[in-house]
Amino acid sequence: MLLLLPMNGDDIQESELVGILSVTHWATVEVEEGKVVEIHFYKDRAEIEGCLDAVIVTGNYEPVMEFIDQQMMVLVAHTQRTIDDIVEAYLFRELHDLAL
Repeated sequence: MLLLLPMNGDDIQESELVGILSVTHWATVEVEEGKVVEIHFYKDRAEIEGCLDAVIVTGNYEPVMEFIDQQMMVLVAHTQRTIDDIVEAYLFRELHDLAL
């Protein structure tokens, strides 16, 4: 599973999830068999190659139509902000589906 996260920086430990309109870096987090395999940061989302499975956003009112059009799952992290917290919430199915 390849997750896409809009972040406010490119530090794995210090960066936090932000709204799509406030993004400075995009993180891709590859999760396999309950473990993080790889994390990459990109300044521009156009640099990301490959098929993304899901995008994680901060709330239900984010501009996500382009992700939905690309058949990506949209999950909401209402309280989780760090990569570790988001991955843990994803693994334990604590992230919410987007409420439309």
